[in-house]
Amino acid sequence: NSRGASSLLKDSIPVIGFSTSETFEGHDLLRRGFRTVKSDLLPSHPLELSEKNFQLNQDKTNFATLRNIQGLHAPLKLQMEFRAVKQVQRFPFLHSSNMALDTLRGNDESISFEDVLNDPSQSEVMGEPHMMMEYKLGLL
Repeated sequence: NSRGASSLLKDSIPVIGFSTSETFEGHDLLRRGFRTVKSDLLPSHPLELSEKNFQLNQDKTNFATLRNIQGLHAPLKLQMEFRAVKQVQRFPFLHSSNMALDTLRGNDESISFEDVLNDPSQSEVMGEPHMMMEYKLGLL
């Protein structure tokens, strides 16, 4: 074995990606609680994964139904419109509500939890604009 034990150990350790939310804001202990390895690896409730993937599962079901009713072109056209709408956003330091995507999905006429109590990720605290733009452009 020419690589040695140290290179094998280095290759087996996963590298976690750089997250913009962790960089520009600290861990909110009051909202998220204490950090533990177990809570990062496993969901805290059996329904948590289902709730996180709700919109994805709903889109898959709607696309399958649309394909059965109208044919292959209808879900392909809708997916193409979803991708085009997701690409249009505001500057990184401003939150984008992406109203066009909500309109395409039909969520614009419904009132949900985020509309009443607001999502914690949409807080009114704005990050440092220059740092966020430099990170997005790859200058940092």
